[in-house]
Amino acid sequence: MRSVEIVLALVVLATVVATFARRWSVPAPSLLVVAGVVVGSLPTVPDVRVAPHVVSLVVLPPLLYSAAEDLSWRDLRTVWRPVTVLAVGLVLASAAAVGVVAAAVAPLPASMAFVLGAILASTDPVAVTALGRRLALPPRVQALVQAESLFNDATSLVLFRVAVSVAVSASAISPAQVAARFVVLAGGGAAFGAVAAGGALLVRRRVIDPVLETVIALVTPYACYVAAEAAGASGVAAVVVAGVIVGTQTSRLTTAASRLHLHAVYGTVVFLLESVVFALIGLELPTLVRDLPGGQQRWPLDALAITGTLLTIRVLWVFPLSVAAQRQAGRRPSWRVPLVVSWAGPRGVLPLAAALSVPLTDNHGSPLPDRELLLLLTTAVIVITLTVQGFTLAPLVRGAGVALTVDDTTSDDQRAQSALNRAAADHLAGLTDSEVAPEHVIHRLRDDLDRRLQQTQTDRDDSGPTTDAYRRLRRDLIAVESTELTRLYNDGSISDVTRRRIQRTLDLEDTSLTQD
Repeated sequence: MRSVEIVLALVVLATVVATFARRWSVPAPSLLVVAGVVVGSLPTVPDVRVAPHVVSLVVLPPLLYSAAEDLSWRDLRTVWRPVTVLAVGLVLASAAAVGVVAAAVAPLPASMAFVLGAILASTDPVAVTALGRRLALPPRVQALVQAESLFNDATSLVLFRVAVSVAVSASAISPAQVAARFVVLAGGGAAFGAVAAGGALLVRRRVIDPVLETVIALVTPYACYVAAEAAGASGVAAVVVAGVIVGTQTSRLTTAASRLHLHAVYGTVVFLLESVVFALIGLELPTLVRDLPGGQQRWPLDALAITGTLLTIRVLWVFPLSVAAQRQAGRRPSWRVPLVVSWAGPRGVLPLAAALSVPLTDNHGSPLPDRELLLLLTTAVIVITLTVQGFTLAPLVRGAGVALTVDDTTSDDQRAQSALNRAAADHLAGLTDSEVAPEHVIHRLRDDLDRRLQQTQTDRDDSGPTTDAYRRLRRDLIAVESTELTRLYNDGSISDVTRRRIQRTLDLEDTSLTQD
């Protein structure tokens, strides 16, 4: 019963905090973490301990899947080289640096210090996606930070499992064994994800019920994660690959009603899970502090040193990589984008899940040394990055002049809408002599399109009821506009954000015509 009460309290807390976050124009995850720490520090609040399966099995799959679906495949193809360098090289460098620093400043044995390094080596896709929704980043920069956070998990997961194996067995692992584990975890996870995506697409193409299709979309990440983990592969990699593949096909395989229903339901689920887990991170920190032995009270300084190490290593990787890429492209090096990318690396849900999964004992049944300190330092670094980077990232983006302006967004929307209106007008012109509908209906639709092309704000004359012929032809024109919208996106004329926004508007009109 206590668990149910805690969940309900977290939902209420998350709703209140999210309301104030929107009013104050601050990132909800950061404010939730702060609120969790404050509430968890109150003497009347019971200790909160997060069970490992709650984060890894209940929370992670749908959040990773949603973040992967939002990733633009077109933009991903333009940034795959820097993403690869960051997802492999930066993760290895971060893990090594944190391991060395943790072993030097924190009372952790070397084996546990490198476990901590592997846990904190990669940026978190859930945190990056949650914070990134508020930022008007250029498509390429948005794709870079989001793709890095999604694909660096495979590297950090292999490092984590290798480090844990060393810690619990006190034996070394050869490079060949590490490579084999990477192939099994990352390659196997990717294979499971591709198969799961293919199965989900095959089923959803044959489903026309929006409720049933939403259920399939909700079940897919869980089934993908569980199947991959049961086979010894990476469930995280499987969910990410499945989400990316399905995300490229969603607009083609679903109806307008299904897309709207899925967007509403999945948006609610993601909000609840993100809110609960970020609040839990904050709530758990005071509990971990209270349970820490008396001789380990230097943990705040240790956490700050580890956080500083992560930020320093990231800067040392991102800036030279950016300079080399800009010079290769014949452009003058700029500090603006690498500064934003360097600062857009918070830790969050995935490191917490990894820390919670560290075994309690080694292979001989003895308690694993300093596991509680490792969990505390992980949670503290997560809280620091979510608050410091979370609250300052948006001002940094604006101050660096990287953010897209309202004029940029408006221009993109107007360019797309004009092209859609012209495509619809051309299609309507071809129907004039075909007698597929009464002439007055075609004239009415043409008047609507003329008003749109002239960007007038006058209301359409609805003096008479909407006829079946009008609804049928308008839905045909919406299909033409959707096709043109996809072409504009594939040609690189508009951003993915613009495509999704206009597609949603078309879906709303399509659904209203169906229900009229």
